[in-house]
Parts: sequence; structure tokens; C-alpha cells
Amino acid sequence: MTIDFTLSPEVEKIRGEVRDFIDNVVRPLENGIVEGDRKSLIDAIIEMRTKAKDRGLWCPHMPKEWGGMGLGHVELAMVQAEAARTSFGPFALNCQAPDEGNMHTLQHWGTDEQKAKYLKPLCDGYARSCFAMTEPEVAGSDPTLIQTSAYQDGDEWVINGHKWFISGARRATFAILIARTEDNPDLPQAANSAFIIDLPSEGWNDVREVETMHGSTGHSEIVIQDLRVHKDQMLGGQGQGHLLGQYRLGPARLAHCMRWIAQAEMALEMMVDRSLNRYSHGSILAEKQGIQWMIADSTIELYQCKLMVLHAAYKIDRKEPFISEVSMAKHFVANSLNRIIDRSIQVHGALGYSTDTPLAHMFQQARWARFADGADEIHLMRTAQRTIAAFKDTGSVNSSTGSLPL
Repeated sequence: MTIDFTLSPEVEKIRGEVRDFIDNVVRPLENGIVEGDRKSLIDAIIEMRTKAKDRGLWCPHMPKEWGGMGLGHVELAMVQAEAARTSFGPFALNCQAPDEGNMHTLQHWGTDEQKAKYLKPLCDGYARSCFAMTEPEVAGSDPTLIQTSAYQDGDEWVINGHKWFISGARRATFAILIARTEDNPDLPQAANSAFIIDLPSEGWNDVREVETMHGSTGHSEIVIQDLRVHKDQMLGGQGQGHLLGQYRLGPARLAHCMRWIAQAEMALEMMVDRSLNRYSHGSILAEKQGIQWMIADSTIELYQCKLMVLHAAYKIDRKEPFISEVSMAKHFVANSLNRIIDRSIQVHGALGYSTDTPLAHMFQQARWARFADGADEIHLMRTAQRTIAAFKDTGSVNSSTGSLPL
């Protein structure tokens, strides 16, 4: 029996094409964007997206019948890891969050009419979307606590509630909204349903963009007041909002990890480069044991990240249960990302703390990874629960540690 970690020549060719596209198209266009100049931003985006389509590097995660490349999750891992070495790389290929996860969700749960109206423009790059689940009043890691409610009035549902940290809401042409439609279901997980909301809509009130560590762009607070949607706008069946959310979040979490690996690898490369070019106290930093340990720890963690992501992607492609593996990978990769960037900043000293390198911005962006799509503590709790259950059921922890053949 062999375990093959190589990619086929065809996929290696795609990797090379993506790397060339990122290096020679996206990065120069990105560097040419003038801060505060919206026209230069739009022109750059249009050009990089047009060239991505021309090169056949469009929607790598979607089937060919939807205009995509038809790649599996293992193949997608290497595409995302190349694309995310620049800020606009995933967006240039139309595989950015939250649209990527919403495409998968619509493909799996949408009716033919919903796919034609919402999925096709999203895949074609003519629409943007958002996913409205998180609320300020309840813990975001427990969707059974959602308070936004919907009641049926004839052929319409009337929705009231409060959402926040809704990424991309101001740029979206539609939202996938999770609301409570059942008061006392037999299972708490059957309380919620999903609705597709056209934006703008009367009753959808964008209050503000929440200011975060990396600024005040991108994450909206929404107050929903008597928003009416036709019953045909329900996505999936009544009471299936939790199932839909979990279906969406599994692969979406792993896609985040793929992009985080790119950022972590960039930070490690910058750390090594700095250590080879900075001289202090009689030698270059690369010859000092303290620096070598930071490089070694980062290298080992990055290796673990890649193995975990590849194995979880492998399980998704084989249609095997993958929740445990994705959960563990999400926790480990998010934390490794923070640690590796932090070490790189340390090796750069004051330069790393400045905005003369991308590290400071990378560190600001990385901090959210430890609570987005499930806080560290939730993933640790679930991992422990699965491990205990596996041992109680089988006398072994093998099924909770990837069911690997060793």
C-alpha cells in the first residue's frame, strides 16, 4: 500500500499557471492600486478577473457546468495556497469568502430557479453575496440560540432581528439569512431556516460597518424590521437552517485554512530572508540559536498545517465523514498562523511592527482566525467530546484522530 502525496502532472500544471498569474498579473495590479482611489481599485479588479477568465483560472471550486474548473478539495488546496499569497488573489479567481461558501450552499440546497437567479451571477462574477447568521445578543458559536425570528403570513415570511459582523453586506446583491422559524422543535437544531434576501430590501437596515483591528470596512451591523420575503425565497426546507449552516461551514473552514497556509508560508519566508540579511553581534541572525528555534518551530507547524489540510480535503473528496478533521485543522492552522506571523515580526524587530512590510497588516487579519467560524474553545470542546465518545464506543481513539492507518 502506498500513500501518494504527489499531484498529477495536470494539477502541477495548474499550480504553475496560478503561481504565474499571481506573480505576474495580480501582484503588479495590486501594487498599482492607489489608496483611496476607487477607480484604480475597480480597474485593477476588472483587469485581473478578466485575465483569470481568459486563462481558464476561474472559480476553481465550482463544477465546469457552472463555469468553474471542477477541482476537488485537495486540488483546491494548492490553488488557494498560491492565490492567497496576495490580498486580491482569491478574489481575482472568484474563490473568495463568503462567496465561495455561498456558491457551494446554493449548488447543494437551491432550487433550479434559485440557482438561475443567484448562483449563476455569483459564478459569473457579476454578483456578490453575504451570509447573515451572527448576532450580538447571543454566542455566535451556538446557532441554536439565534433570536432573529420569522413567522409566516400567507405566501410570505416576515422577519425581525439583529445581525452583525456580516462580511461584505454593503457590497452584496443578496444575503443568505438564518432565522428562527420554530418555537419549540423536538431538536434545538431544527429551529432555524435559511432565506435568500435580495439587497437592498425594505426592512433590511444596514446600521454601520463595525470598526475592527484592521479598520472599519467589510463587516456590517444589520437591523431587520418586518422584512417580507416570499416563501419561494426559503433556501432548503423549513427547519433545515442549522444543517445548511453546518454544510456550508465545513468546507468553508477548510478553505480559510488553505488561504492561511499561504500567509503563514509568506511570513516564514520573510523570517528566513530577514535572518540571512540582518547582521548583529558578530554574525547574521540565521546563525543565532534563538532565531533558528523560531524558524524551526514555524517550519514544523507549517508542515503539520499542510498535512492536516490535505488529509481533511482528501476525506471530503472521498465523501467520508470530515467534521472532526476540519475542526481540528481549523483550530491548529488558525493558531499556527498567529504564532508564525508573530515570530516573523519579532525577527524583523521594529521593521516588522511598522507598515513598511506586510507583516503588521497580516497580523491584524490573522487574529480573527481564532474565533471566526467557531472559536478555539468550541473546536477544542468538540474534539474532546468526539475523542471521549470514540473511546467509550470502541475502546480506541483512532476514529477521532483521523482514522489513519497507523
